[in-house]
Amino acid sequence: MSQTDNKRFFESLSGAGKAIAVLTSGGDAQGMNAAVRAVVRMGIYVGAKVYFVHEGYQGMVDGGDNIKEATWESVSSMLQMGGTVIGSARCKDFRMHEGRLKAAHNLVQRGITNLCVIGGDGSLTGANLFREEWSGLLAELVEQGLIDEEASQKYSALHIVGMVGSIDNDFCGTDMTIGTDSALHRIIEVVDAIMTTAQSHQRTFVLEVMGRHCGYLALVSALACGADWVLIPEMPPEDGWEEKMCQKLSATRSRGSRLNIIIVAEGAIDRHGKAITSSIVKDLVVQRLGFDTRVTILGHVQRGGTPSAFDRILASRMGVEAVLALLETTANTPACVVSLCGNQSVRLPLMECVQMTQQVQKAMDEKRFEEAVQLRGRSFENNLKTYKLLAHRKPESELPQSNFNVAVLNVGAPAAGMNAAVRSAVRVGISEGHKMFAVSDGFEGFYKGQIKEIKWADVGGWTGQGGSLLGTKRTLPAKHIDKIAEQMRKYNINALLVIGGFEAFLGIMELLAARGTYEELCVPMVMVPATVSNNVPGSDLSIGADTALNAITVTCDRIKQSASGTKHRVFIIETMGGYCGYLASVGGLASGADAAYIFEEPFDIKDLQSNVEHLTEKMKTSIQRGLILRNENSNENYTTDFIYQLYSEEGKGVFDCRKNVLGHMQQGGAPSPFDRNFGTKIAAKAMQWISRKLNESYRQGRVFANTEDSACLLGMRRRALLFQPVVQLRDETDFVHRIPKEQWWLKLRPLMKILAKYKTSYDVSDSGQLEHVVLNRPKESEAMAAI
Repeated sequence: MSQTDNKRFFESLSGAGKAIAVLTSGGDAQGMNAAVRAVVRMGIYVGAKVYFVHEGYQGMVDGGDNIKEATWESVSSMLQMGGTVIGSARCKDFRMHEGRLKAAHNLVQRGITNLCVIGGDGSLTGANLFREEWSGLLAELVEQGLIDEEASQKYSALHIVGMVGSIDNDFCGTDMTIGTDSALHRIIEVVDAIMTTAQSHQRTFVLEVMGRHCGYLALVSALACGADWVLIPEMPPEDGWEEKMCQKLSATRSRGSRLNIIIVAEGAIDRHGKAITSSIVKDLVVQRLGFDTRVTILGHVQRGGTPSAFDRILASRMGVEAVLALLETTANTPACVVSLCGNQSVRLPLMECVQMTQQVQKAMDEKRFEEAVQLRGRSFENNLKTYKLLAHRKPESELPQSNFNVAVLNVGAPAAGMNAAVRSAVRVGISEGHKMFAVSDGFEGFYKGQIKEIKWADVGGWTGQGGSLLGTKRTLPAKHIDKIAEQMRKYNINALLVIGGFEAFLGIMELLAARGTYEELCVPMVMVPATVSNNVPGSDLSIGADTALNAITVTCDRIKQSASGTKHRVFIIETMGGYCGYLASVGGLASGADAAYIFEEPFDIKDLQSNVEHLTEKMKTSIQRGLILRNENSNENYTTDFIYQLYSEEGKGVFDCRKNVLGHMQQGGAPSPFDRNFGTKIAAKAMQWISRKLNESYRQGRVFANTEDSACLLGMRRRALLFQPVVQLRDETDFVHRIPKEQWWLKLRPLMKILAKYKTSYDVSDSGQLEHVVLNRPKESEAMAAI
């Protein structure tokens, strides 16, 4: 679509004369407020009236002050708050016909015929029933004389769009539900803290996490912390699991580990449907092994706290998409739910998703556990396969003997999640029968011969470690190709796995170029992107970027809070990223910034002036704080200092200014659950590719691979993880500025502007069209579903 087409299409979606009500129902989830904020602001932006329905369906039934018109300012400072500020309640009245009649009357009185429901499958099913009954309810209201025939005709159709807010991630049709990532953050924070005390006392800890009917939180947190054992309702352990678990715990201790972690979902059962509780597991370990064992039940801690960067972005995208869906809907459009598939928003028929979700429970009740796992989707299935692959070591006698040597190295700047990727690669490689070698300090260590074999136990506990335990350098291989070839010959390296950022990409290209001269380099090579800048071509996401985004978001929250109760204040914050504006743009969306200056979107003094004027107008309302993000290389003349001085001068008498350069804190810290799991699964997939390529290229007693497709980058593209020959990515790359020529996240920038009250054209050409739930949708798109 051309720019004009976009504008015309966007204007055709005017909400003038429409009224939208937003409510949160069922259990609360972090990120619900971000979704409410996006619905309110997008609704107002397109000219609709937007109403809050307080206390969920109960508020809709009770009416009165529970249904209030929302203003732009009423959702300020909501983005970073956990729970739901408009309240949520379980409502018995709405389940009764009389209750729904009252609710219909309350909506018609305010002219509301568009409903945005944020909740779980029960809440969404209730909304669909309400929609189906709508015309009958209006007829009853006319009969009772509560509304006239004209109102009945005017408000004849109720349109419904759902967003799934649930920390359990138990809704089929979406890779991630709002709140799941934040709940994982809470769990992993606790696990990391517990691991330090468990190590001190050589203890076993049994952690019980939420998930009465869905084991997603348990499974993914087990994958993210490298737990020894996990128990989930979808896949109960085989009979005799008690003995196997105790053997596994013993074996871990005998290899020198000082602790064991067991994660139990609250709904865990055995093959006969009998509950497996955390206390049963504790007693078992104490009786059979005599280990000092403690139980920690996380409970409602998992629902609390501020939403993660991922949940804020997900909820903001979904909220905007929900409003677009409501504007496009007709009387014949089925109620839909806004979902996430890979990295894309999609719309799915609400009842198809609900029925699929109910099928999972039915399969579990009927003990068809394999089917239950499949119905959960490929993301869940892959998590389970990867966990089994990494947690349970096969005896030496059962391992295939490949006689291949595979080297793993980190290249470029450190990124949180690199260690999880190395652990995964090493363990998958050993499971495939390869001998794994670790190269210290990137290509520099490679040519110096800093190469040693790395075993299964050597990478124990690496998942939660920040930075790069192997060591990493930015050195490129070109000047030392002869020495690298010599080391590959010396150690008989048959394949390379390079985990890193733009330098890793350049490094693989240099090795590829030297294949004609050095036969030793004719081996399969694969690169896994890992950089906080997220500037590697061929991949929408890189390991480490999510952790950096969370660091930016948390810091921006604190900085904004520092101004509460003071006079009007604007903060100018500089982020990392080189020439790539990903962190500034997406960090800006997650922290509610007013503007984000980036290299990819050139700006001049007029833009700076209009931003100052916009903030001056904003400060005349009840809003007291402004937030501006600037990418470090966005413009060589308009520096952070320059922008700070300009805003300080122009804002005199209206607001004052402060500036912060976030620096290397964006690279440090423990990896987020997302980065741990993305790193774990993408590296496992890369190793499986290496195994296939080694078998394909093994001829006459040696490995020889010199085709284009034997040197690939494994990246996430929209909905799928793809292996792309690095040669083909050359044309997609701006080598001067070290960024891809096209970047998906630029489409999110108008979203940030709209939510900050700027008039802009929003490209709706990519907005989700109504699709259908298919069991085998390409959910291997683990990027957004990496957790």
